Amino acid sequence: MRCALLWQILSSALLVCACEFRFIGTNAYWLHALNSDEDIENTLVNMSANGIRVVRTWAFNDVDTVPENGTWFQLISNGTTTINNGTNGLPRLDKVVELAEKHGIYLQMVLTNNWNPRPLEDGLNLTDTLGAFGLSPRDVTPDTNNSLPRNTLSNDYGGMDVYVRQIGQSREHDQFYVNATIIDAFLNYTNAVVTRYMNSSAVFGWELANDPRLSLMQFITASSSMRNTDVTMWHSIRKLYRKKWRAASQPSTAKGGVRVRGRWVSTPTRRQDLEDDIGIGSAFDGSHGVDSEDILSIPEIGYGTFQLFPDQNSYGLDSPLLSPFNNTLQEGLDWITRQAQTAQAFGVPISLTGFGLVTQNNAPFFVPFNSSIAPFGPDNAPATPGTAPFGVTDPQRDDAYQQWINAGIVGGLNGIIQYQWGQGNLTTQQGTEVAPANTESGVGPAQDTSGVSPNDGYSIQGVGQPDVVSTLQQGAQAIAPDT
Repeated sequence: MRCALLWQILSSALLVCACEFRFIGTNAYWLHALNSDEDIENTLVNMSANGIRVVRTWAFNDVDTVPENGTWFQLISNGTTTINNGTNGLPRLDKVVELAEKHGIYLQMVLTNNWNPRPLEDGLNLTDTLGAFGLSPRDVTPDTNNSLPRNTLSNDYGGMDVYVRQIGQSREHDQFYVNATIIDAFLNYTNAVVTRYMNSSAVFGWELANDPRLSLMQFITASSSMRNTDVTMWHSIRKLYRKKWRAASQPSTAKGGVRVRGRWVSTPTRRQDLEDDIGIGSAFDGSHGVDSEDILSIPEIGYGTFQLFPDQNSYGLDSPLLSPFNNTLQEGLDWITRQAQTAQAFGVPISLTGFGLVTQNNAPFFVPFNSSIAPFGPDNAPATPGTAPFGVTDPQRDDAYQQWINAGIVGGLNGIIQYQWGQGNLTTQQGTEVAPANTESGVGPAQDTSGVSPNDGYSIQGVGQPDVVSTLQQGAQAIAPDT
């Protein structure tokens, strides 16, 4: 039985029903876009049976043209926005919330995403953007250079740059944080979605954005006038926090955990001293334009979050005394410890909302968050003979996950959310994220139940899934032994 008033913050603790709430969770950004209610339910049941208490998922799905297939929540086009309340719109998210309530799962809902690469629109000058790659506008996201169905990748659901492309006067990423018209459009969607579920006991919290940053690591770059305070000021806009829904859930933001304060900025001298290094790499040097400590200080932010993706970000200077894997492992441990200590210093709860390693088996499917193609996929040139394969082995992944989870538990993290879940036996449908496999004739069956959830290189679906699930189960028991 759930309390009427769910969430409270007491110093650095999250409370549910006046009891401290610590959890192991998983990511499934694709949950609302599955092709049947039964698929959503079976996925949540499977998660719950394996100790998962919180599922982090996308609560947005932006398009700039109405697609012929699949789910979409908001049309953003030519300066206007339209929310889709049809059967392939927000009612699909309604079903996720309803079934989460039924099966005792909490949802961490994300309202937009930093990443939405459209290389053919933003980066390349091609006269026939789709035909050049032999793509069909019916089944893929327009202006991407891949043949994946729309919503396959986490960056395939729209996000900040759709607002910038369709509403902003200039195509500069930082316009999302400073342009009043864009901010109002985002607030309109945020208010519509958050108030829709304000009475749901399943909603654990709202993340304003996934991995917000001013980084130049995307096709729509930031302007030359960008300021490192822009992201912080955006988080502090008081209109983002409506009192009428704050009591039911807590707002947060999913940052990469970036620090830009002076004491964290690398210098040539400190680069030469491994023992004294307290933060070198893209996660510390200010290149992302984010100050996580300032954001943690905003009174309306209920709790802090951070992420860990060593295949895509640098979390320290490698030691020549360690193997590549052991460097990755140790830098992850240090990163988790630092984030936990920072949150304790500020007296706020904090969760690791996404961590993952790409395995060698998953390397062909790996698509970086700021990209739309798989660099190690079958369409790219094979590796040079003698080159070490990209990714870790399955046992190395399991070892890292176990140690990172244990470090988070010991460090006092309130939640640890793995990225990402894998689910099989899903209903397939042409032109959706769970599309049927093509036959030799090039045409797949219209619909069957042989589908698997999207894999951007981090899915645990496959041979090694039982080992990862076992690691999550052990973590769930360790972090909250009495539940």
